[in-house]
Amino acid sequence: MNDRPYVFDTTAYHGELTRLRAIERVFDAGTRRCLLATGVGAGWSCLEVGAGAGSIATWLSETVAPSGRVEAVDLNARFLSTLAAPNLSVHETDIRTAALRTESFDLVHARFVLIHMPQWSDALAVMLAALKPGGWLVLEEPDFSMSRSLAGDPDLKRSFDNVHKAIEAMFSERGMDYAFGARLPTMLQERRLEDISIENDSEIVCGGSPHALMMAMSTSALGDKYIATKLAAAEDIERYARFAAKPTCWATYHATIRAVARKPRSGVLPRG
Repeated sequence: MNDRPYVFDTTAYHGELTRLRAIERVFDAGTRRCLLATGVGAGWSCLEVGAGAGSIATWLSETVAPSGRVEAVDLNARFLSTLAAPNLSVHETDIRTAALRTESFDLVHARFVLIHMPQWSDALAVMLAALKPGGWLVLEEPDFSMSRSLAGDPDLKRSFDNVHKAIEAMFSERGMDYAFGARLPTMLQERRLEDISIENDSEIVCGGSPHALMMAMSTSALGDKYIATKLAAAEDIERYARFAAKPTCWATYHATIRAVARKPRSGVLPRG
């Protein structure tokens, strides 16, 4: 596989854990709502792909207890070592090469995973193969093309816009799509999934909100990569952080596209 490393791979332990916890605070409620819409409950077998700091894997293990099980997969399981639920197992591996039993899960979930993979279709194929016929797939992916600075000091707005131009360029240079979330409806229809529902969560938030501060953490962690695109400078990274902290600065940082779909009960999916 010729993938570039995950963009946050070099982030220091405590900084990355803080960022992941911020993501959990912003997005876990919406994730749990989508997962509950599948009917997940006691006795289900669940696969959590890209488990991060483990909040959703832990919640799933509680939801499917006592007779259900959860398997969590992540390229780097450094934040999952303390998870101790008896029905939760952790695998530090690439989902594309993970040793998973086919047709063994009632539910497969991934949040902000496929956007980071040029060979995302390989990962999706493994997830679908792991689902039981009639099982549920829940995917959440961002669409950064929805980014808009709406109010605030002109110089801070300009830097916000420069950083988001750099985000697009960074993803493109790595062979990825910064608007990946917008692909989900087509992806699921092409694979003949059923009972598809799509949600577009495109919040407008002010500076100082949990979402804005979470994005400031990500921008700080990836600042060097954004500067390398030559579309943002060091002062833009600093002003972006000020924009994200100032209550009079309003923006949509990105849309989160959530998709829920069911594998055909026949288990038959198109090839490719």
